[in-house]
Amino acid sequence: MATAAETSASEPEAESKAGPKADGEEDEVKAARTRRKVLSRAVAAATYKTMGPAWDQQEEGVSESDGDEYAMASSAESSPGEYEWEYDEEEEKNQLEIERLEEQLSINVYDYNCHVDLIRLLRLEGELTKVRMARQKMSEIFPLTEELWLEWLHDEISMAQDGLDREHVYDLFEKAVKDYICPNIWLEYGQYSVGGIGQKGGLEKVRSVFERALSSVGLHMTKGLALWEAYREFESAIVEAARLEKVHSLFRRQLAIPLYDMEATFAEYEEWSEDPIPESVIQNYNKALQQLEKYKPYEEALLQAEAPRLAEYQAYIDFEMKIGDPARIQLIFERALVENCLVPDLWIRYSQYLDRQLKVKDLVLSVHNRAIRNCPWTVALWSRYLLAMERHGVDHQVISVTFEKALNAGFIQATDYVEIWQAYLDYLRRRVDFKQDSSKELEELRAAFTRALEYLKQEVEERFNESGDPSCVIMQNWARIEARLCNNMQKARELWDSIMTRGNAKYANMWLEYYNLERAHGDTQHCRKALHRAVQCTSDYPEHVCEVLLTMERTEGSLEDWDIAVQKTETRLARVNEQRMKAAEKEAALVQQEEEKAEQRKRARAEKKALKKKKKIRGPEKRGADEDDEKEWGDDEEEQPSKRRRVENSIPAAGETQNVEVAAGPAGKCAAVDVEPPSKQKEKAASLKRDMPKVLHDSSKDSITVFVSNLPYSMQEPDTKLRPLFEACGEVVQIRPIFSNRGDFRGYCYVEFKEEKSALQALEMDRKSVEGRPMFVSPCVDKSKNPDFKVFRYSTSLEKHKLFISGLPFSCTKEELEEICKAHGTVKDLRLVTNRAGKPKGLAYVEYENESQASQAVMKMDGMTIKENIIKVAISNPPQRKVPEKPETRKAPGGPMLLPQTYGAVCSFRRGKGRTQLSLLPRALQRPSAAAPQAENGPAAAPAVAAPAATEAPKMSNADFAKLFLRK
Repeated sequence: MATAAETSASEPEAESKAGPKADGEEDEVKAARTRRKVLSRAVAAATYKTMGPAWDQQEEGVSESDGDEYAMASSAESSPGEYEWEYDEEEEKNQLEIERLEEQLSINVYDYNCHVDLIRLLRLEGELTKVRMARQKMSEIFPLTEELWLEWLHDEISMAQDGLDREHVYDLFEKAVKDYICPNIWLEYGQYSVGGIGQKGGLEKVRSVFERALSSVGLHMTKGLALWEAYREFESAIVEAARLEKVHSLFRRQLAIPLYDMEATFAEYEEWSEDPIPESVIQNYNKALQQLEKYKPYEEALLQAEAPRLAEYQAYIDFEMKIGDPARIQLIFERALVENCLVPDLWIRYSQYLDRQLKVKDLVLSVHNRAIRNCPWTVALWSRYLLAMERHGVDHQVISVTFEKALNAGFIQATDYVEIWQAYLDYLRRRVDFKQDSSKELEELRAAFTRALEYLKQEVEERFNESGDPSCVIMQNWARIEARLCNNMQKARELWDSIMTRGNAKYANMWLEYYNLERAHGDTQHCRKALHRAVQCTSDYPEHVCEVLLTMERTEGSLEDWDIAVQKTETRLARVNEQRMKAAEKEAALVQQEEEKAEQRKRARAEKKALKKKKKIRGPEKRGADEDDEKEWGDDEEEQPSKRRRVENSIPAAGETQNVEVAAGPAGKCAAVDVEPPSKQKEKAASLKRDMPKVLHDSSKDSITVFVSNLPYSMQEPDTKLRPLFEACGEVVQIRPIFSNRGDFRGYCYVEFKEEKSALQALEMDRKSVEGRPMFVSPCVDKSKNPDFKVFRYSTSLEKHKLFISGLPFSCTKEELEEICKAHGTVKDLRLVTNRAGKPKGLAYVEYENESQASQAVMKMDGMTIKENIIKVAISNPPQRKVPEKPETRKAPGGPMLLPQTYGAVCSFRRGKGRTQLSLLPRALQRPSAAAPQAENGPAAAPAVAAPAATEAPKMSNADFAKLFLRK
């Protein structure tokens, strides 16, 4: 790359050859020239300023004329023009952004996007020294992608001038090929090494690079061919007779490997070789072709799928694992990790294979190190790394430094810190020789236990509001080590006292764990003391603790010990039973209150509905008290045709139609004289919709049908409005909106498509806004055949890459929240939670690209103020949904399964119609006596022999019945 001074020096010559221009064109040329000079000056100044101390003898390459031209360019643009001011403003803006990014990285060095943005701006500004430092810092924390490495390498190659610079570039290449398997980087490495063939050992260097490249990516079926060809071209270019055998060897090695376009390579070999191809080479070539056919389905699946292609890579890995070739297994893992470097499970599977199969120290530790650099938030990777280092005998100091890095990795859960501490403490325990009374390693272990407890109490509890170790697992392990390995029961008892004071004294299993430790390494006196305390404190399983105490006294205690144990256990169990009875009574009272409230709400709804029906049935032409009474008595008769139509879903019979016409005859005559009011017109339209023949749902078409709900009830002509919306998914056969008996749209419909793929595509329109409401689109499922079918498109389990935000102001829009979240990572999806009417609920879910970004966002956004609202941010982990108890499974306490009972109304269902018949027996007489058993959801059904129980009630007169009916 030419220097900026040389570029500016060549511009005057170009200007002299340009010739005269028109006035308008001349102004444009001057403006463009000024722009170029300003950019050249900036780059040149940065180059002279930064490259001098970093690169030896680089300034000597600038000639005197170059300096003159540089001075001329500087003086030529000394008068500030319009473009220069624009450039200065842009430069100032970039400098402010650079300062902001540097400050952000000083706070959080694990912000990947900040590193990338800072490198881009520094490179744009020509800050070469700062660019190198920024790249170096990022490469120490994160593995760089192929694009970042190639950009860095191209910049350094263009600036390299002498042997020292070339060695520096070689070092960069060595770092680059260790991050990911990148055929393009290996190819660049090989081609760059060819340029140094004239130096001492240059030929051996080139061959070494190409051989390593072939061992790394030479088996790559789609990209390995380029490396083989580059290596052959290099060897062919060397004019030596001995090199011909080297080319022959490369051809034969390549033809023995299944690669794409093998046939062309074989044809090239036939054309190049003067001698016939040996039979062994042909056999290996044919064998490789057969292998290629086996691999092709997996390679084609990768070519057809879209990145990151995790499922396709997993299938490919399974195939390679069955074959068992270590080189190919390693290659396919590396290929998969290039696109799925943020998938912890893939790193775990790869490292597990290397730990158990290859067991090569450098390779195993390298993969573990790369795993934690890609997914530093995954505690399992850190734990496995510590185990691998211990397994391969890494120095203790290195392991300790790695553990300290793990503590600063920013885990997402408090339990992650407990796990990494346990892994490190296990390692320290294995270093101790417990045959010695005291040693340096033992003191280090005890100090580590003490530090672990303090760390969980201060650092972790302050961040997560919990220590992550409620059962005190770390303290229990410490107590076991002191008791079993150090024979220090006094210290173990102190630790267990501390465990019990942290809220664990109410659990029986904790007391029994302590009792077992005392039985194994303590004495009977302390065992008895522990069990006596357990009897008094345990609240979850006190019977079990009492049984253990009695068993111990039966085998080891005296009569006095037995009497004390019996007295204590009986007293404790009596108190526990009393508390349980009180709790059961309280719970039963609450259940009864809820049932009474539910019954009151149900009764109120029924009365309101009945009143509403009466008002609708009464026409505006009905006047007078006598006519009102007649109307009330005639309600039942008028309701029957409507109900019959709804149950039968068919057109009324001829006789029924006749009756309707007779009943409507007077109204029709009135309508002929007077203009019908709007209400009458609406009723007529509703009657037309009611009398339309209804189409029965065909369950065989469920696969091509979707169910659409939560539509506005006020929607006019749903078929016309919804058809264009769904035709974007495919050809629509029919839209069946559902209407009430009055002809009102009920807010849902069925959409039938011609093809199943159209129905599947329509499901993606779920939650789309239609007339201000979110439209729900779900699969069409027969609930009678699948009563437990539920449609919930979002995950209800822990998602470490997704955030749950609460406390948002209702006025906060999706765009505003997305702008805030973008500052902490790449937002893949953002969803504001709304109610059925489309109104916001102040909640949101934000999905980030990976767990690391989500973890950083939680730390930065939790407690943030948005429009005077303090929001709460946490990792998405919805609570388990409570499944409502089915009515048929409810049982009366101590009795058989019972059906729920109804009060006052008995439903009788007969073929062809369903009718509600009111029981004329007052509710006061329906209630069972106090001694009758109660069901969970109402009174229990009386046995058949108790049918005449109603006759046992006190006799009542007609006046008493009238009072009961008129009671309000």
